[in-house]
Amino acid sequence: MTYAATLDWMFQQLPMYQQKGSLAYKDKLDNVISFSKVLGNPEKKFKSIHVAGTNGKGSSSHMLASILQQAGYKVGLYTSPHLKDFRERIKINGEKVSEDYIQKFVDVNKNFLDQNELSFFEMTVGMAFNYFAKEKVDIAVIEVGLGGRLDSTNIITPEISLITNIGLDHVQILGNTLQKIALEKAGIIKKNIPVVISEKQPETEVIFRMIAAQKNTEIIFAEDIDIKNYETDLLGSYQKKNCKGVVAVINELKGFKIQDKHIEVGLKNTVTNTGLLGRWQVLGENPKIICDTAHNKEGLTLVMQQIEKLGFSQVHFVLGFVNDKSLDDVLPLFPKEAEYYFVRPNIPRGLSADELKAIASNFNLKGKVFKSVGKGLEAAVKNAKPRDLVYVGGSTFVVAEVV
Repeated sequence: MTYAATLDWMFQQLPMYQQKGSLAYKDKLDNVISFSKVLGNPEKKFKSIHVAGTNGKGSSSHMLASILQQAGYKVGLYTSPHLKDFRERIKINGEKVSEDYIQKFVDVNKNFLDQNELSFFEMTVGMAFNYFAKEKVDIAVIEVGLGGRLDSTNIITPEISLITNIGLDHVQILGNTLQKIALEKAGIIKKNIPVVISEKQPETEVIFRMIAAQKNTEIIFAEDIDIKNYETDLLGSYQKKNCKGVVAVINELKGFKIQDKHIEVGLKNTVTNTGLLGRWQVLGENPKIICDTAHNKEGLTLVMQQIEKLGFSQVHFVLGFVNDKSLDDVLPLFPKEAEYYFVRPNIPRGLSADELKAIASNFNLKGKVFKSVGKGLEAAVKNAKPRDLVYVGGSTFVVAEVV
């Protein structure tokens, strides 16, 4: 198969959470364990850091990779979902995996993938781990896809684990309370492997302490330790909590020589070093155009605080969601005095813009419907004055169409 045909086969024939939602989630690790054995257990051939959490795990993973790169190490980075290019998921020192590798990997393993009906995510995890082992990375930063305990990435034995925070997201899969979700995220905690918690939350602290005690592992709450304040090129005040967790991980990581200058420069060059997209990303000026992948109550709360803090004359929201999002939790966060441009992300899970407008009206959010994200953004920019803000978001998939 050509590279294009390979991607088409991966996207269309196998369940993909990015497209299908909860129908694509598999609640066991049997397939990925079997696939790993076929590949020669590549996850045992490189050191790793495992990162889970409701919000901030992607940003934190990229920060960690940037610091380690800055210290001179060959660093693998596995994240999801991708925004524009599938290859964003698998990188070494900021360079995306080659099309040739992807094509050959699928060709070689297609019979196994077909016969065992691996999910999109299961095959992607095997692909990434195999690539990192083949390229002999010094360490890889591995971001959990969904949850933790039953996530396909959870076959690694990391040097250290990081859990950023816990919020009510993917409740139909992970549970409808913070405690239940924390139990799933805590599933990445391994015996005698230290774990850092970026944000201490009263509802979840007891869960993490209980699991850490059962695993006889050290638990570090980043908020409880004295950590120098560092600047990062990832914009948004909410990155401060992520930074503390990341630095705590670096401070606890054994066997790697990382100096303060590596942390400082690495955090200031996260985007440059890793190619991260969609985190409070500035797309234009006069009016200021910003997109952000925050898509749940906790993440959007922080975004709204950031917008209010910056004090724009008027805010124009180009807003779209997926159809399994609990809008009753997130729409009350948005300001009633803003102007709204309702759109539908161009994926099967996309919520219709007309339906979004109808639901939003229940929360006194008023605006117009547009046929596409691009049309909505075009109208918002046309209507905005130089001192206004145009914000694009609500869903990762809305952001993917504008970056």
